[in-house]
Amino acid sequence: MLPAAVQILAFALALLGVLGAAVATMLPNWKVNVNVWAQMVAPACRVQGLWMDCVWYSSAVFSCTMKNSVLSLPPYLQATRAAMVMSCLVASLGLCLAALGLKCTRWGGSHRAKGRTAIAAGACFILSSLLCLVPASWFTNEVVSGFLNTDVPDSSKYQPGGALCVTFVSAGFLLAGGVIFCLSCPGKRRQDSSTSTNTAGLLLHAEEERRLRREVRPNETMKMDELKKQLRCSSPKPPPKDMKDSYSLQEYV
Repeated sequence: MLPAAVQILAFALALLGVLGAAVATMLPNWKVNVNVWAQMVAPACRVQGLWMDCVWYSSAVFSCTMKNSVLSLPPYLQATRAAMVMSCLVASLGLCLAALGLKCTRWGGSHRAKGRTAIAAGACFILSSLLCLVPASWFTNEVVSGFLNTDVPDSSKYQPGGALCVTFVSAGFLLAGGVIFCLSCPGKRRQDSSTSTNTAGLLLHAEEERRLRREVRPNETMKMDELKKQLRCSSPKPPPKDMKDSYSLQEYV
C-alpha cells in the first residue's frame, strides 16, 4: 500500500472535490448574461443555474426565481441536475470508505482489508468525477453553441459562469484522489517476494541443522570408541585355563 501521508493527501483532495461539487450544484451562475449598458431599471446581469434564475439590477437589487417545473426544462439541464446530485452522493460514500481504508486509522480490519476498502473508495471518487465532467461538458457545449448562434440576439446570449469552473476543478480533485486511492492495492509482487524470502530462510535453516548434525555425529562416534577402549582396559584378565592342571601335577609328584 501507499504511505499514510500520500493517502491523507488523496483524502484531502477528495474532500475538496466533494465540497466543490456540492457548492457548484447549488450555485446559480452556471451561465451568465451581462448587460454593460444597463439603465437603472433594466437588469444589469442575468444568471441561470440548475435550480434557480437570478437577476441583478444596477441599483444593487436582485431577485431569484426557482425552477419548480422539471418537465419544462431542456434535456441537458435535467441530465446535469441528476448527474450532479448523483456525483455528490457517490463522492460522500467514497469519503466514508476512504476513512476506513486509511492506514493511519485503527478501524477497517486487516492490512489487506484496508487496501480493498481504499480501492473501493478510489472507484467511487473516479465515478463521481465522471458524473461531474460529462454533464458539465454537455452544459458548456450548449452554452457555447447558443452564444455562437447568429440567430440569437445579443441580449439573449449567455456565457459559461463560475459554477462551471468550480465543477471542472472539483472533478479534477476527485479524479486525482480516486487514482491515488486505487494505487493502494496490496500488490502480489510484495507478497511473492516475502514468501520467497521466508522459503529461502527456511531452507537455510534446514541446511544449517543438517551441517550441525553432521558435525555432531563424528564427535559422538569418537566418544563411544574412547569409552569402549577404557572399558576394555579396566576389565580384569581371566586366568589361564591350564593353571589348575599344572598345580595338580605338582602336588601329585
